[in-house]
Amino acid sequence: MSKPASPRKVGEKEALAVATTVRGSAYKLNLVAGLIRGKKAGDALNILTFSKKAMAVDVRKVLASAIANAENNHNLDVDALVVKEASVGKSISMKRFATRARGRSTRIVKPFSRIRVVVREQEEA
Repeated sequence: MSKPASPRKVGEKEALAVATTVRGSAYKLNLVAGLIRGKKAGDALNILTFSKKAMAVDVRKVLASAIANAENNHNLDVDALVVKEASVGKSISMKRFATRARGRSTRIVKPFSRIRVVVREQEEA
């Protein structure tokens, strides 16, 4: 007896990819994710490839993974994919200490973030 299959987290004709520990703040990551929301998948990849933001590299990897999942796992047409959702949230924060003058110390917070990208196959109108 095996446990029943879990229901899909996204709808039909949709594919999902998640990166759980992206090194960087959620604010900076959300600025980049905002560039691709609602765009065609091919256009979004081009935007991220030529963006000057450092976080664009991580967002591009997640988008490429979502496109690959759509093609290989759900048999969706890659040319008709649109970025339905690109959401960002906080993950863990590593706390570190830096020594300062007069025997004091300062806290350094190194944030990690999560990004979730959902692509959807859109019918040509």
